[in-house]
Amino acid sequence: MLYALDSGKIITTIPYPKDYKKWREKLSDEAHQLIIATLSEKIGDSDIQTSSWMPGKDWTDTPFAPIYDACDLDHESAAMFFGLLVWEAFMHHLDNWAFGHYKLRDIPIAGLTYFKVSPK
Repeated sequence: MLYALDSGKIITTIPYPKDYKKWREKLSDEAHQLIIATLSEKIGDSDIQTSSWMPGKDWTDTPFAPIYDACDLDHESAAMFFGLLVWEAFMHHLDNWAFGHYKLRDIPIAGLTYFKVSPK
């Protein structure tokens, strides 16, 4: 489950729903299931994950490759859709997670960082 840190409430919706719906409609159910399963495997029993570090730079021949097609080969849209799929994977994960934007050596990290929490 995904929690909002400020309120402690469970998050049950995906941000940017119009974009998500547009891209998701172009992604087969099989590709979607494989992406979510791969992300869930990457999450595993870790305590912290950063979305932009999860997929690697080259998505060729990976479960993430269909994301580019769903986004009409637009890199920026594919990155955003990937982030929404990561959000979805954490939202449905059995453990409790929260998220935030952080820096590494005073440089902002591009994606969200997710970490395990105990709900309020």
